Amino acid sequence: MNKAVICLAGAGLLAAACAGPQAKEDNAAKGQPQPAVVYFTKDISPEGLVKIYDKISQNVQGKVAIKVHTGEPHGPNIIPPYMVKGLQQHIPNSNLVETNTLYEGGRHTTEAHRKTIEINGWDFCPVDIMDEDGAVMLPIKGGKHFKEMSVGKNLLNYDSMVVLTHFKGHTMGGFGGSLKNISIGCADGKVGKALLHGSQGSDLWRANKAQFMENMVEGAKAVTDHFGKNIVYINVLRNMSVDCDCAGTSAAEPKTRNIGILASTDLLAIDQASVDLVYALPEEESHDLKERIESREGLRQLSYMKEMGMGNNEYELVTID
Repeated sequence: MNKAVICLAGAGLLAAACAGPQAKEDNAAKGQPQPAVVYFTKDISPEGLVKIYDKISQNVQGKVAIKVHTGEPHGPNIIPPYMVKGLQQHIPNSNLVETNTLYEGGRHTTEAHRKTIEINGWDFCPVDIMDEDGAVMLPIKGGKHFKEMSVGKNLLNYDSMVVLTHFKGHTMGGFGGSLKNISIGCADGKVGKALLHGSQGSDLWRANKAQFMENMVEGAKAVTDHFGKNIVYINVLRNMSVDCDCAGTSAAEPKTRNIGILASTDLLAIDQASVDLVYALPEEESHDLKERIESREGLRQLSYMKEMGMGNNEYELVTID
């Protein structure tokens, strides 16, 4: 894992950064990048979410897309909509955004998706299903699998994006963090998601393990390159099943404790820190999620993001409580 020192003290999970003042000075003297800053709060509430967002909001401006995962109908583990409502009302000129799914389910068509949005309580503000009226291709700088990616065309209507993610396991990705939320999550349901999954004919899921992780990273790079400095990331570490919220009511019961909320302007750092915090839990809590991540080669998400220059895997964890 990364260089941050993560320790357990009694029943509480504490995270201390490795990069203290001396480490920062040494890095600066060597001309090396400074560790990224990842903010942390144990307060999983609307107030905690707003407080941590304010730490990273300096470049959020103009029309703002809040990218969420709406989940399948009645999903038990989604971020509580009342929390998201508190954040959305705090961000001027903002609304929620999503895209339709490749697989058939409660979000496969726009009509079905809008019913799911109502069922799951996301209808407190406008929800822009970005591929409702089609898709657009965004370039991918430096990709080895793709040179461009198909995303919901309404993404182009926004100046900034707040990536609000329920961190959890995932059947194919091992884990779903901020990376997956803007990769699979912004790709349109008909073309982009099919490209990322390597779909061909009736076989929707040809890409798997390391290949799928690399595809996801490149898909996300199209989005991060598009928004530049005007994109920020929040991971909510609660109700962390080994299954994604796309599993709906069939998702496995979470075995881990609720940890808190992380926020950063660095995509790699926030997903790295989220994984590190899970790995620091006692074995009886972390085993299932670690097995899910490693059996799918999910850590390739992190190493390939580093190779693609999409952030820093060394970070300073700053507690705001």
